[in-house]
Amino acid sequence: MVNKIKFYNNFKISEDHKHSILLIGNFDGLHLGHQKLFKLASNYKKKFKLKIGIITFEPVPKMYFNKKMKNFRISNLNQKKNFLKNLGIDFVIVKKFDKNFSKIKSYRFIKDILYKSLKAKYIFVSDNFRFGNKREGNVKELIKNEKEFKFKIIKPKPLVLKNKVISSTLIRNLLSNGKLKYANQLLARKWSIESKVQRGRQMGKKIGFPTCNMDIKDYVIPKLGVYAVKIHQKNSGKILKGIANIGYRPTFNQKKLLLEVYIFNFSGNLYNKYLTIEFINFIRKEKKFKNINLLKKQINSDLKLAKKKLN
Repeated sequence: MVNKIKFYNNFKISEDHKHSILLIGNFDGLHLGHQKLFKLASNYKKKFKLKIGIITFEPVPKMYFNKKMKNFRISNLNQKKNFLKNLGIDFVIVKKFDKNFSKIKSYRFIKDILYKSLKAKYIFVSDNFRFGNKREGNVKELIKNEKEFKFKIIKPKPLVLKNKVISSTLIRNLLSNGKLKYANQLLARKWSIESKVQRGRQMGKKIGFPTCNMDIKDYVIPKLGVYAVKIHQKNSGKILKGIANIGYRPTFNQKKLLLEVYIFNFSGNLYNKYLTIEFINFIRKEKKFKNINLLKKQINSDLKLAKKKLN
């Protein structure tokens, strides 16, 4: 069921969203572990007749502190907002993570934000949650302040599958190592990239395979190579099929990492349109070809295989 969510960009929330259940975190990817957390929060919602809210941060704090960290995210903010609509959430606070916010003392965060501004009743956090100036605050400090500030900390056990804790870090590693099927299982959906189609050098068109060129921005870099994909155009109900190549196009001696998408049986102009590329199957890794004819032969072979995988 799609839920109507109220989005805030600060801690000034409406009265009917105060005294709620709060979940704090980045929730990158909103994987099975996160989904288990939301199910547990929903049980509290039913039991105590409370609303559920989320505090999340933009940019991701890790990326804010390490400016060189570029390709890190499993999902962008827009995708995160859309995924949350199916998880029974009532409101989301997307707090800008900047210099001022990073310097707030942990006790002040508890007193002024969690207690005074939000009046939180139940706060769900993971065991390794850190907050406040220089990450000084932790779960122990939150528990120590429960009585004074009238909230209760809930620290759910992480979800474990095949002796591994399901985490955003694990999924990033799986994507980077080409284990797409396993990553998709842990996401409970197909991993996808949302980006705008850019005008490229028309290389694909010249060799008979016109492609949509897309910048992968801050997304994690999956294993370089060719994938069978499904393509969704924003505000269009159509689902298109195709192949995607993510890499440096070594046959053309390119230096910039690019996502190129060839759509089966498609004609039309998609420049400046937003597409969501769903990664269904890994076909092969990227390689350099001696000449264009060998590349074309390989692409035809990739197309046949991708069509089989997408049927």
